[in-house]
Amino acid sequence: MNAPATLWSKFRDRPPADKEQIRKRAFAILFVVSVTMAVGNNGMQSVLPAIGRQIGIPDPMVTAIYSLSALLWALSSPFWARASDKRGRKPLILVGLGGFVVSMVACGAVVSAGARHLAAPVIIFVFFLLARALFGTFGSASNPASQAYVADQTTREQRTQSMSTLAGAFGLGTIFGPLLAAMFVLPIVGLAGPMFAFAIIAGLVMLAVMRWLPESRPKPPETGDAAPIIETTKSRSPWVDKRLRPFLVYGFLSSTCQTALIQMLGFLIIDKVHLSPLGALDYIKMAMMTGAVAGLLGQWGLIRMFRMSPRDLLRWGAGLGCAGSLIMAFAPDYWTLVIAYTVSSLGFSLTRPGFTAGASLAVSQTEQASAAGAIAAVNGLNVILAPLFLLLYEQIHAAPFLVSATMLAGLLIYTIANAALRNASEGATSEDEATDSLLEKGDEGAV
Repeated sequence: MNAPATLWSKFRDRPPADKEQIRKRAFAILFVVSVTMAVGNNGMQSVLPAIGRQIGIPDPMVTAIYSLSALLWALSSPFWARASDKRGRKPLILVGLGGFVVSMVACGAVVSAGARHLAAPVIIFVFFLLARALFGTFGSASNPASQAYVADQTTREQRTQSMSTLAGAFGLGTIFGPLLAAMFVLPIVGLAGPMFAFAIIAGLVMLAVMRWLPESRPKPPETGDAAPIIETTKSRSPWVDKRLRPFLVYGFLSSTCQTALIQMLGFLIIDKVHLSPLGALDYIKMAMMTGAVAGLLGQWGLIRMFRMSPRDLLRWGAGLGCAGSLIMAFAPDYWTLVIAYTVSSLGFSLTRPGFTAGASLAVSQTEQASAAGAIAAVNGLNVILAPLFLLLYEQIHAAPFLVSATMLAGLLIYTIANAALRNASEGATSEDEATDSLLEKGDEGAV
């Protein structure tokens, strides 16, 4: 037998790849998808204040660019989630990545035109708004499809580690996004460079998904996995459900404070260090990375180390967020500001899993989709209020941070006074519940 025939015989007779190896490879690809989108969104947000100041777009209008996208994210996510059940997970992951690529290229082109003053700032703003809206509409397809893919391919025993790994991707994105964005601010493309670079990276990830990610379809529910059906609440809207409403109120207000602080951080640092927008990028990058590390410490360390219940997370999160906001309001220098932002980031890393896990535990298994949809909407809708905080900032720099501190202090009192929040899962939060809730950081409202 000649050599080519021998090689073909060995290849033909080789046993198929182990299912566990295929699953691990698929999860590695999903991890890269999540990291890519988190890096791109956080990286773009880190340079957005500098872009606005360079082009001449008013600060509140800069934050509005994210607000429309977040609103579209909240409205379209349930649609894409249902579509993934019908058409499979892989096509929807590709839709999300494609939306990300097109949006980033469009945003980069608009920023390049604005930097060269090819149109009035208001025209640039409108096109920037529409370019970013593409991500909110189509980019939102990949997040629910990725989470569903993991659920399809794991048992309950396997799911904790798999979900934890996927959740960690968003945390890594918040650390490396600002770092990579600063690296791609290059002489020719300027502040548009990061967007073009992130689009290229996402395009390569799309090719990897097309080539190596197996398709996945919803699997039947596992025996014993479903809770008894409660007919009286099965069709009840989560917005009027007394079991869920306190968690939705808490989630909306706490997420509003978190988003406002993140979006104001760049403007505050530029004003604090008295440098040009480009000159302040390294300072913004350092502050955002420090806050992201604190967030990972809370999510990967404190929650599991102390087996914190949703009630504990709600209280400690609001308290730390309030303290951080107060320090930011009166921070005399840059490093005090970094410390304050770190404290607030640690607090917000607890609030989000607190209200998401608490809401999940408040309803039966058959109501989980409805509760998750309401939480996703809350996490997107809160961004639309961020421009109001910037309007306050333009009048009195300390005002929005004092408003945030007041809101969070009110939420701390609310967690004690409200029966649903006061009794939220008195037992420790399981690793599944805490991990599943962390995946909400991948949505638009958390970027």
